[in-house]
Amino acid sequence: MKQHSIEASEESGVRFLHFGSEWVQGAMRIARPYALELEYTREMMACVLLRGYESAYEGADEGWPKNVLQIGLGAASLTKFWYRYFPDAIQAIIEINPAVVAMAYQSFKLPRDDERIAIHVGDGVAWMSESKQKFDCIMVDGYDQHARFGALGTAAFYRDCRARLTRRGLLVLNLFGRSRGYRQQLDSLHEVFNNRVLALPPIKSAPSAADGGNAIVFAAVGDAMSIDSQTLREGAAQLEKLSGLKLARAVTHLERADGAAFGGYTKSNSSTVAVQGKKMARNARG
Repeated sequence: MKQHSIEASEESGVRFLHFGSEWVQGAMRIARPYALELEYTREMMACVLLRGYESAYEGADEGWPKNVLQIGLGAASLTKFWYRYFPDAIQAIIEINPAVVAMAYQSFKLPRDDERIAIHVGDGVAWMSESKQKFDCIMVDGYDQHARFGALGTAAFYRDCRARLTRRGLLVLNLFGRSRGYRQQLDSLHEVFNNRVLALPPIKSAPSAADGGNAIVFAAVGDAMSIDSQTLREGAAQLEKLSGLKLARAVTHLERADGAAFGGYTKSNSSTVAVQGKKMARNARG
């Protein structure tokens, strides 16, 4: 398999990762290497409000997640955030291109800690189909240099992901909201996860940007869960206090969740959200 070139650029104090094209595959504010610079990465971390908000800041024994699998390393933004603010979480990273791993160490300050971050160089689809390990959280953020999802967006891959999730597991995906395959990907997720699927609205960028809108999607296994608005806001406030992460947009959309907007999520009352049942497509110069 031919590997694309891996490059980094800098602008206004931010370092960007590129896969041989102008598409941005990750970013890091140089003065704040553990912060989540791109909005879509911040919205992916809303998963802690859906499963782990009660222990994200209390260090409870039942804290979620105990382990995290990431398909696609990129600039290691999510990896570093988990590492810094969730020290009990063990991470496994599957990255197909060894040059991406080297770049993450060299230019994006990925910590070298084999006990907490295990990096496997290989194909994420093949690894998922062969592995027997279970994870509390699986994050999929893997695109090629042309922002194509490929086999990572198929029903077969989603079935393998579901099989690798624990009883309280969550699958978190960064999808390309305006791609031709977006609706098919959502349909496949609904089928595989029995409609326990939440799709946040695509992120809107500046008019001059060419991102098309990253759309974060959550898919759950296990029991349905209800989270009231007050608990969502309190959890988000505590997480912000812990890490500086602001999740106001994600919380607002979770509060507004209904069957029409979020498929498998329905509103059980005026204040409760109940669960029933790509790479960053942005022009760095936009």
